[in-house]
Amino acid sequence: METNNNNDSNKFGPFLDLGLAATTPYPLDIRVNSAEGVWLNCEGGGKLFDAISGIGVSNFGHGHPVIKTALHEQIEKNLHTMVYGEFRHDSTLEAASLLTSFLPAPLDTVYFVNSGAEAVEGALKLAKRITGRSRMIACKGGYHGNTAGALSVSSNAERKAPFLPLLPEVSFITFDDIDELSQIDSTVACVIVETIQGDAGVRIPRKEWLLKLRETCTNNGVILILDEIQCGMGRTGRPFAFTEYNIIPDILCVGKALGGGMPIGAFVTSRENMSLLSHTPVLGHITTFGGHPVACAGASAALKLLKNIDFTAVERRNNLWEERLSSHPSVKCVRRKGAFFAIELEDTEATTRVILKGLELGILMFWFLSIPSAFRLSPPITMTDYEAEVGLALIMESLNVA
Repeated sequence: METNNNNDSNKFGPFLDLGLAATTPYPLDIRVNSAEGVWLNCEGGGKLFDAISGIGVSNFGHGHPVIKTALHEQIEKNLHTMVYGEFRHDSTLEAASLLTSFLPAPLDTVYFVNSGAEAVEGALKLAKRITGRSRMIACKGGYHGNTAGALSVSSNAERKAPFLPLLPEVSFITFDDIDELSQIDSTVACVIVETIQGDAGVRIPRKEWLLKLRETCTNNGVILILDEIQCGMGRTGRPFAFTEYNIIPDILCVGKALGGGMPIGAFVTSRENMSLLSHTPVLGHITTFGGHPVACAGASAALKLLKNIDFTAVERRNNLWEERLSSHPSVKCVRRKGAFFAIELEDTEATTRVILKGLELGILMFWFLSIPSAFRLSPPITMTDYEAEVGLALIMESLNVA
């Protein structure tokens, strides 16, 4: 698969020269004509096995017929009608009911927004409103988004430096370090944590740490926000990762795969907590497109698919990937939870060689933002045994250039 990242005829780059904002000087610039299941069908007839699910969005594969049917049906009814919080739409109500059906009490009330980062923004505001406090604690290695508030509680200093000052009164503790939980006291509004750290390279905490974190927050009246934007919706081998650890957050953030490919995010909490955003002031949190009926139709379809996922089969396929990948001489370490992988290689250069070789062979893998010596894999949880074998063979061949 050819990419256009070395085209010297571009003055500013392939996106900027077309009037589109760029996120990197050298985008892959792969032109996708259509997508189905695990496959991206590219301009010129090439195909790519999507081993990253669009960075954790297409957990149910591309263009799932159940999702497309739901979207078509809603489009025939209506698109946007009113800012969030004034009108009711059946698809929005259904999506909220389906989402909370996976969650323990008291997580019974949903605020739909447009992305995971927006969910984090809303959760941070709500935590301050609940507690009347302003201090926030996050984890080193954490990533919660690139909007100002979400970036403030993300830890990559290099990415934050050009945009300082961000939100004040944010401090960071070490992920999975019980001793540092002593920094959480009654002056803190919230602690925000990814249940499984994604950008840090699939870092999986000990159960004891999460239990102690929950206990410490409870004892100090601190709101615990769990970010499952990337590790939720079946990615880590169950509908939501935190349910493995016998803890319940005060606020849960969801996004990425929630919409089945449509842009949507949500933060979920108790009815009592959420009611605080409706008064003093009125419109304490407001979004024009939140709860969009079409996006929520996609979410409803995705959540119905999630109910029927065979997680035993998902684990079998991804355990096979882990065993085979771990055996490759170029691989230093494989970290995995469910269908969420970090593959550690010798250095940054090896990672780039492998990813680019994969594109040449016909498989899409990708970098982490903060761990340059590793690459990510997060295949659709709906891939078949045959597709798993095809994808694995392509990854193993790509690793030969590491």
